[in-house]
Amino acid sequence: MNSDTRATTVNRDTKEKTTENGESNLVYKGKEMPIEVEPKTGVSFPVELSDGKELKAVGVRRKSVLGFSIKIYSFGIYADNRTLMHALKSKMVKAEAKATKEMYRIVIDNPVGITVKMVIVFSNLTMSMVRRNFDETLGAAIMKLGGEKNDLTKRIIGEAKDGIKLAPGSELEITCLPGYVVETKVHGKVVNKFESEMLCRAYIYLYLGDDPLDKEAKEKFGMSLLSLV
Repeated sequence: MNSDTRATTVNRDTKEKTTENGESNLVYKGKEMPIEVEPKTGVSFPVELSDGKELKAVGVRRKSVLGFSIKIYSFGIYADNRTLMHALKSKMVKAEAKATKEMYRIVIDNPVGITVKMVIVFSNLTMSMVRRNFDETLGAAIMKLGGEKNDLTKRIIGEAKDGIKLAPGSELEITCLPGYVVETKVHGKVVNKFESEMLCRAYIYLYLGDDPLDKEAKEKFGMSLLSLV
């Protein structure tokens, strides 16, 4: 964590607090905890979720519009160390100097319980735009994993109304629970929860696959895997 980096975007239900020694903590839903700041957007992420998952990497989702690279949302990838360690060791992965494609695929293909917390940084974003984005990116990921594009991609946002505006600082959270159950939260409220092995794998593939949304975030996640082998 870089305590010299100051947050410029405050997430919903959060505020930043500076301790006596100058370090930054996040007051998240009334609980104070250490943070990590995504440097390109200034968004703060708690280093641990309420369910014990630890922050493994932060990054930015960008989209090219008319030749310009636009920041859409900042994200934090969370996972449970014990679950990751069990998955890696059960596949008999040996220690490596750098995270391998095999390691990433173990995380993608097994229900290790990854959570991705997204914080919107782009102004005037609507739920319908988010829905279209997931339909496009998840559809491509499903096909790369050998599946066929279908209406599953539209279900990930569930019953959230298309007209909902997502101001900068708005939070979305998608978790692949044990049993390949996809759970989506918008502003902390569960909007959908259903079982789909392919959708779970495709969603994690977006961040850890061959063409990740943020290469640096994937590499940082890979470094955390090396410490568990």
